[in-house]
Amino acid sequence: EAILDEDHYGLEKVKERILEYLAVLRLVRKMKGPILCFVGPPGVGKTSLAKSIARATRRKYVRMSLGGVRDEAEIRGHRRTYIGSMPGKVIQSMKKAGTKNPMILLDEIDKLGADFRGDPSAALLEVLDPEQNHTFNDHYMEVDYDLSEVMFITTANSLNIPGPLLDRMEIIRISGYTEQEKLEIARRYLLDKQLKDHGLKSSHLKVDEAALVELIRYYTREAGVRGLSRELAKLCRKIARKIVQSDSNEVIEISGGDIEEYLGVRKYHFGLAEEEDQVGVVTGLAWTEVGGELLQIETALMPGKGKLTVTGQLGDVMQESIQAALTYVRSRAHQLGLKPDFHQKVDIHVHVPEGAIPKDGPSAGLAMATSIVSALTGIPVRKDVCMTGEITLRGKALPIGGLKEKLLAAHRGGLTVALIPQENAKDLKDIHADVLKGVKVHAVSHMDEVLEHALTRLPTGMSMAGSFVPGSVADIYLDDSSTVAH
Repeated sequence: EAILDEDHYGLEKVKERILEYLAVLRLVRKMKGPILCFVGPPGVGKTSLAKSIARATRRKYVRMSLGGVRDEAEIRGHRRTYIGSMPGKVIQSMKKAGTKNPMILLDEIDKLGADFRGDPSAALLEVLDPEQNHTFNDHYMEVDYDLSEVMFITTANSLNIPGPLLDRMEIIRISGYTEQEKLEIARRYLLDKQLKDHGLKSSHLKVDEAALVELIRYYTREAGVRGLSRELAKLCRKIARKIVQSDSNEVIEISGGDIEEYLGVRKYHFGLAEEEDQVGVVTGLAWTEVGGELLQIETALMPGKGKLTVTGQLGDVMQESIQAALTYVRSRAHQLGLKPDFHQKVDIHVHVPEGAIPKDGPSAGLAMATSIVSALTGIPVRKDVCMTGEITLRGKALPIGGLKEKLLAAHRGGLTVALIPQENAKDLKDIHADVLKGVKVHAVSHMDEVLEHALTRLPTGMSMAGSFVPGSVADIYLDDSSTVAH
């Protein structure tokens, strides 16, 4: 436990799992090595954590990169009839370790390829199955080899892994770090490492907390800390040059205001995604392989004949989500103060900015519906609110995945209110306390509740969330005096 805490800050779930394994090992004396899969964005410490586990369990550490491996013979070896044949990577790793119980890291298992030479992920099924790997057969050796005492750890950025292979591994998710965690990691590990790598001593450079916060907020936007490490390296290079040119050993102190002088203009904007409440503009939350992201959704109206245009490189699922959102709005036209035939008089254009980046998935449904309602009614959306959730034709909010990463993105973006589906409320216990302190989370079950929280005022006919009771078809028609809001 001391070794794991010494090498890594946070990551409590992973540490807990390793300590459980060690406790069982102490009681049983001999057990099959666990097969763990660390899934998380780049730069969160998956590979370095595996090294620490090897050190904590006193096992030899061997790393095997699977990125771009396409040939099944790389895992199982070649038959000896071929010229230049050799054992597979697993047996080579065992030879390199020189022991029967090493810790083998299978790095980037989600980047495995497959072609006419075979599918290496299928060859790994035997390696990673505790019930089978005691008789692993390499084509070159042609004798069974016992891998049951080997501790296998795999890493991946996403769960884009074949189902049978995924079923053999215990998935441990490692999400991104909060600002406070990044600050602690920079102070305890990254700064000291960069000082050492650049030939500097702690007596040469003092970086205060305000400077580190400035670095994290305005020069990096990532789930991990790799970019932060690069920025600290850049800072150390500037200081090293300054020391060599001035030929002095005086301490250089860097505070928040000095960062721009060394690293140039700020790369990112920190704070609210929007400066003011706007009509038709909603902040959604997206999940990507590199962590959570904020997603702007814009809706504009033009006089027309009911044409719906969607732009921003949206996938099929996301386009269908917009159709479902519009159908919900049309079905609730009466409660929203709109004429039932409003859609025949206006063209609606929904755009998701950063058009060069492909986007897909159903989890922006609530945000799409809110954006369309705001544009049609002319009621602004609150600038400090973000949301995620799939929408049904009846306006129900369905659960989504990647909640932890999405709320981290909201926290990084300075948003103070997040709307999530009611069924995702159970996942809040896994969210870091710092995030929940900065972002007030409301669990909603219906679109009416979303509008109540997101709009600056409720549309005509909606006195409170969930008050609408469906009546006859005649109920949805308004008087001729009513006009559509533009």
